[in-house]
Amino acid sequence: MLIFIIGLKVEGKYLIVIAGPTAVGKTDLCVELAQHFGVPVISADSRQFFKEMNIGTAKPTTAEMQGVTHYFIDSHSIAEPFNAGLYSEEALRLIDHLFIEKDLLILTGGSGLYIKAVCEGFDEMPEVEEETRNKLVSEFNDKGLSPFLEELKISDPVYYEQVDKANHQRILRALEVIRTTGVPFSFYRKNEKTSRNFHIIKIALERPREELYERINRRMDLMLEAGLEAEVKALIQYKNTNALQTVGYKEVFDFLDGVYDREEMIRLLKRNSRRYAKRQLTWFKKDKEYHWFNPVQKAEIINFIKAESERRKA
Repeated sequence: MLIFIIGLKVEGKYLIVIAGPTAVGKTDLCVELAQHFGVPVISADSRQFFKEMNIGTAKPTTAEMQGVTHYFIDSHSIAEPFNAGLYSEEALRLIDHLFIEKDLLILTGGSGLYIKAVCEGFDEMPEVEEETRNKLVSEFNDKGLSPFLEELKISDPVYYEQVDKANHQRILRALEVIRTTGVPFSFYRKNEKTSRNFHIIKIALERPREELYERINRRMDLMLEAGLEAEVKALIQYKNTNALQTVGYKEVFDFLDGVYDREEMIRLLKRNSRRYAKRQLTWFKKDKEYHWFNPVQKAEIINFIKAESERRKA
């Protein structure tokens, strides 16, 4: 049953986006907001989908969720292909279903691309994570161009017919976008923005830099104490998947491979996590629709959501 008419906004339906960098405090705030408004939480974290990845993703525990229903936590296996395009399709179907009974929903995460996919689709070329680009370049250096041409022919036959097949840079660029989003590269060249038929209120969280960095460092210590190394060892058969070529996992794989010692692993885990947080903040700062708060401002955030909802009804 679909409750929306394509192209029209249904009044009184609001998707509240709570975005922000790693370790800023999204989980605790979202649980409190969900309890206040009596609604579920939809995760837009690109790694918390995977059942096999727990410690390194800072996945909320049952205790931390405090009985609040969370969607897209442990929803997929790392053995299954999953990306921003597939996620947005599933998330939008879920949102449509939940809006039958709820007027307000919470979408949260630090993965800007996944949030963007749900809120507006892809109206421009998305930014690609450095890990995806590096992996493609490494594969190209090992295998040459031929397998990438075959991959492009299957995943985006429209662009395959258009591209200069001797230009490896354009081919790799197309594939890094396709692998990241699951959407054909030719789609973005249309430069079409998709409107949503519900209201979207965007909130982003930040803390003073030194406070955030200290929280990140402490989180990494807690992850190691909780058994991060053992979790990574158990995932070694999936080592080359995109989800595991990311901060919190790649550093441990390199340690296990003897690239550096444990002390250096810990240093890199913390440094790379801080750098990742900086990139996340840069992404969200580019979107001028976000309203910024410190996560301790729970009352102010609740009042803002209520006021903004009323304003949009007018």
